[in-house]
Amino acid sequence: MEKKFDIKNKIVLITGSTDGIGKETAYQLAKKGATIIVHGKDISKLEKTVNNIKKETGNKKIDFLKGDLSSLKEIKEMSEIIKERYEKIDILVNNAGIFSHNKKFSEDGFELTFAVNYLSHYYLTFLLFDTIKKSPESRIINVSSMAHSSDLDLNNLQGEKNYSGYTAYSYSKLLNILFTFELAEKTKGSEITVNCLHPGVINTKLLREGWGMGGASVREGAKTTIYLASSDEVKGITGKYFVSSSASKPASIAYDKDIRKKVWEKTENLLGISW
Repeated sequence: MEKKFDIKNKIVLITGSTDGIGKETAYQLAKKGATIIVHGKDISKLEKTVNNIKKETGNKKIDFLKGDLSSLKEIKEMSEIIKERYEKIDILVNNAGIFSHNKKFSEDGFELTFAVNYLSHYYLTFLLFDTIKKSPESRIINVSSMAHSSDLDLNNLQGEKNYSGYTAYSYSKLLNILFTFELAEKTKGSEITVNCLHPGVINTKLLREGWGMGGASVREGAKTTIYLASSDEVKGITGKYFVSSSASKPASIAYDKDIRKKVWEKTENLLGISW
């Protein structure tokens, strides 16, 4: 009989997990007994989050990773730390995200929403890929949004022609899906699964910043991520977009192989890497 997926023996890295949905995901997976690596860029928030999770769950296998996702240098340093500390990563949750009304740039010269919401996760996954491959059944989970765009101007990915905070955000969330589908295609037949999700309209800092409104609880918002990280039901399922813990269909552009290929190549060029 096939062995069940046991979250207790898994090492989980969650980006942007000192706040909102990421923090709740870390807490709930810690409750299930997983080893959790909490990521954030503020050391005091990291220490506080780790201590609270340990105290509330009784799980002592909680580590933290400090790094700014808008900096390629810091992402590289983060990946080196992970590789030194851990032989494998079983589950990578690319959760961190921002919303910005104004056009800002990262230290590397990338538009900030594009840099944090998309580029950082592509790069981190690339850098940790060998460590992820060492897990007998690894899962890569990308947090997207139903607010993803239904079209894409490849010459305006970073607001080069015109900038709107909403377009930048919706583009970044579509890019998360394109990345998911393309990586799933490239890893077909392996033990790696790659899926993405819409968490719901959730009362987070990001929602209030972008849309000036609240939503459902973060507990509700973390449910689909937790399902994809820990459920036996999604074993072997890859290249899907989930809403409310069920496979759903994103905008049809996500299935455009030509667009996916162009975005993949453009991303490699921007980062100066070859996957």
